[in-house]
Amino acid sequence: MSWTILPCTWAPYLLGLLRVVAALLFLQHGTAKLFGVPHVPMFDGLRLVSLTGAAGVIEFVGGLFLLVGFLTRPVAFVLAGEMAFAYFLGHAGKALLPIHNQGELAVLYCFVFLFIASAGPGRFALDRESRSP
Repeated sequence: MSWTILPCTWAPYLLGLLRVVAALLFLQHGTAKLFGVPHVPMFDGLRLVSLTGAAGVIEFVGGLFLLVGFLTRPVAFVLAGEMAFAYFLGHAGKALLPIHNQGELAVLYCFVFLFIASAGPGRFALDRESRSP
């Protein structure tokens, strides 16, 4: 008896969907920091030449690349590293657990990006790998 809920043939499509949704959500962080859209008050007056400004550039460019599936594996790996850095620099010192230090999203993004770096882009990607399951 098999407990498979979805056929394995769906895996590349679901992986592609995960990549696209994660990229769209992540891209918002970059656009908020660089362009003020959507407006996030804590990013008002953000200088591009700062750690947060550099993070905005990485999030915007990396988010776009991930969205279209271009250089997916290396980009996802870099984004995972950025999120690990953000967690340890901005959250870990406040409390032990992510739920107490507001670092849950950084941890979740980190591991989603590590998974994408390992599994590849799935469908709907510019990368050649997306043509094979």
